Amino acid sequence: MMTDPIADMLTRIRNAVRVERPFVDIPASGLKRGLAEVLKREGYIWDWEEIEAQPVRQLRVYLKYGPNGERVIRHIRRVSKPGRRIYSPVSKLKPVLNGLGITILSTSRGIISDREARQRRLGGEVLCEVW
Repeated sequence: MMTDPIADMLTRIRNAVRVERPFVDIPASGLKRGLAEVLKREGYIWDWEEIEAQPVRQLRVYLKYGPNGERVIRHIRRVSKPGRRIYSPVSKLKPVLNGLGITILSTSRGIISDREARQRRLGGEVLCEVW
């Protein structure tokens, strides 16, 4: 049994980027689809798709690299964990690396980045940081 599926997803992405894989397969869920969509909107991955597989559906995330093969995702870190949930109001959301990175939040309006949360004036659970 997996206790933290979000940490598993982030670790799979981190490991795949480290060995420069073109894509990575992750067991699908609604939360993971939301995370992948935010990463796509913010330009950290090319795309994602859901594929049929046995015994569960898989989320295929196509990773993005620069023109000379440099990594777009340099750092990806889980903030809120099952043993210690971290919540943040919109007033406490600070830009990551002066705006070069993002924080991904789970809000009442879905999974969004910190930029969108500031625009919509929403706080929530801080899932991870990416830069």
